Amino acid sequence: MPNAIDPFWSLSAGVLAVLLAATAIGRLIALKVGPTNATVINLNQRINAWWTLVLVGLPVLAFGKFAAVLLFAGLSFLALREFMAITPTRQGDQAALRLAFFAALPAQYVLVAIDWYGLFSILLPVYGFFALSVAATLGQDTDHFLERNAKIQWAVMVCIYGISHAPALLFLNLPGYDNTTSVLLLFFLLVTQISDVMQYVFGKLFGKRKLAPLLSPSKTWEGLIGGGLAATAIGAGLHGFTPFSLAQAVAMSAVIVGGGFFGGLILSAVKRSLGAKDWGASIQGHGGILDRLDSVAFSAPLFFHLTRYFFTP
Repeated sequence: MPNAIDPFWSLSAGVLAVLLAATAIGRLIALKVGPTNATVINLNQRINAWWTLVLVGLPVLAFGKFAAVLLFAGLSFLALREFMAITPTRQGDQAALRLAFFAALPAQYVLVAIDWYGLFSILLPVYGFFALSVAATLGQDTDHFLERNAKIQWAVMVCIYGISHAPALLFLNLPGYDNTTSVLLLFFLLVTQISDVMQYVFGKLFGKRKLAPLLSPSKTWEGLIGGGLAATAIGAGLHGFTPFSLAQAVAMSAVIVGGGFFGGLILSAVKRSLGAKDWGASIQGHGGILDRLDSVAFSAPLFFHLTRYFFTP
C-alpha cells in the first residue's frame, strides 16, 4: 500500500456510510412498525451506540500503534472491572485482584507496545498464572480457594490476554504490506463486529431453531449461518485492505467469525453461571464493554497467531 493513511480513511468512510444507511433504515422501520416496538427500540439503541463507538474509536486508531495500545488497555481495564463486579470475591482475593489490575494488565500492554512477542505470548498464561496463585495463597483464605482463584485467572486471560492480541496485530512484520497504521486491526474489528450484527439481524428476521437455548436464548442456527456467511463475504470483499488474497481473506474471515461466535457463547455460559444477563449497562442496547468484546477476546488470538505464522518471515 503506497499511501499508508489512504486505506484507513477509505475503510473508515465505508464504515460511516454503512452507519448512515443503518440509521436511515432504523428510522424508517420505526415509522412503519411503531416507535414503541421493543425490537425496534433495541435496534435503534444499538445503532446509536455504534455511532458513539465508531466516532470515539476511529480517531484514536488513526493515531497509530501506540494510541491503539492505550485504547485497548483501557478497554481491558473496563472489561476486567465488569467481569469482577459480578464475580463473588472475598477479602483474601484482594492481593490477586490488585496484581491483575495494576501489574498484569499494564505489563501485558507494555510488552505489546515494545513488540516483545516471546514474553507477551507467555507472560500471563505461565508467569501470570503462577503469580496470581501465589497472591491468592498469601490471602490465607481456603474457603472455595480453587474456584475463586480460577475465576480471577479466567478473567485475566479473557479480559487482558485475549483482548491484547488485537492491538498486537499492528506490530506484525508483513512483507509487502504497510502495517504502520491501523488498517489490519480495523479489518479485524469490522469482521468481528459485523458478524455479531449480522447474526443478530438474521436471527431476528429468520431465526426459528435455537442453537443453545440454555446459554443464549437469542442465538439461532439461522442467525449463525446467515450472519456468519454475510460477515465472511464482507471480509472477503475487503481483502484489498489486507495482506491476504481473496481465498485467504475468506478463510481468515471464517476463523474470525467462528472464534467470535464461540467467544460470545462461552461468555454467555459464564454470565448465566454468575446469574447475570449482561456484563454491564455502559453501552445502551448492547450491555457492557465485555458484551461487545467477548468475540474479540476469543477471535483476536486466533487471527493474530494465524497471521503471524503464515504471513510473517
